Amino acid sequence: MNVDGVAYRTIWVNEDGWSIDVIDQTRMPHLFEILNLKTLQDCCVAIKDMVVRGAPLIGTTAAYGFYLAMREDASDAGMENAYRKLYETRPTAVNLRWALDQMQLCLVSLPGAERAARAFRRAGEIADEDVEISKGIGRNGLTLINDIASKKKPGEVINILTHCNAGWLATVDWGTATAPIYMAHDEGIPIHVWVDETRPRNQGASLTAWELGKHGVAHSLIVDNAGGHLMQHGMVDLCLVGTDRTSRTGDVCNKIGTYLKALAAYDNNLPFYVCLPSTTIDWTMREGVKQMPIEQRDGFEVSQVAGRLPNGDIVSVNIAPDGTEVANYAFDVTPARLITGLITERGVINASEAAIAAAFPERAVTEES
Repeated sequence: MNVDGVAYRTIWVNEDGWSIDVIDQTRMPHLFEILNLKTLQDCCVAIKDMVVRGAPLIGTTAAYGFYLAMREDASDAGMENAYRKLYETRPTAVNLRWALDQMQLCLVSLPGAERAARAFRRAGEIADEDVEISKGIGRNGLTLINDIASKKKPGEVINILTHCNAGWLATVDWGTATAPIYMAHDEGIPIHVWVDETRPRNQGASLTAWELGKHGVAHSLIVDNAGGHLMQHGMVDLCLVGTDRTSRTGDVCNKIGTYLKALAAYDNNLPFYVCLPSTTIDWTMREGVKQMPIEQRDGFEVSQVAGRLPNGDIVSVNIAPDGTEVANYAFDVTPARLITGLITERGVINASEAAIAAAFPERAVTEES
């Protein structure tokens, strides 16, 4: 995607030919900075501290982290150490485990001397595969937007509500929930996006609004609790969100607050679609609400907020009384019954076990066994 006329991915190989560059999302939207990753530990910190965010980008970063680990120690013990350290960084996003399994699978039978080079190639393949997945989601989601446009007056705006960041900053390129939006915009369809701020990390305010603005897509930032009001008053045509983990039965784990948006959409008879890269399906999991691990992050994310002062300084300030106990649940689970459909790289399907297995039969057989 474009940043001031320059095409970027979110992760790429540095010009030195071996280290990895990422966009530092902790500095956004006020600063656009590139961080260079040279070690396994660099990648672990980048994932854990949310320098990189979004399930697909986390998985790709983990793949490159595995490669960097092989440069340091390509023994079997080095592989086990890399897998364990990277897996422990973020427990919810299933892409991370999938990427690590992919890396381990392609390396385990190789001699140590060949592992780093093969890991480098496989990580690059995972990055390229993610771009193609996002493009597929975009094309299939575009059909839904075109259908809505066909029922409106010529030139009438389509209002889309999204939550958290499922944009190109959450993937390698294009995004999941934003891919159909960007494609519709590029085709000249009038689009307006309601952007949830997405407390407590404000991914909507700091990331989604930033990238939509850079691409020229009309949007309005709203507080998280405004979505229901907008739906009641006919100001939303479509809800598009991403997912960090999806059960084989269609339950979706996404940023905290997604479940409430799905409830509001259901009550107002509005379409609520989840943009689903197949890499986020957890074939081992049937009951999302009961089984999915919900990450609880540090309370400072809730009790403090970062912003830029008039003089340009970026500071964090407390918004809660000293000593207040904070609970910070990072995700919630939206049951399949509330989801209109899943927009995948292979089409728009029902949020059901049968539909998911039919769309991805090769993965269902492999990963259930």
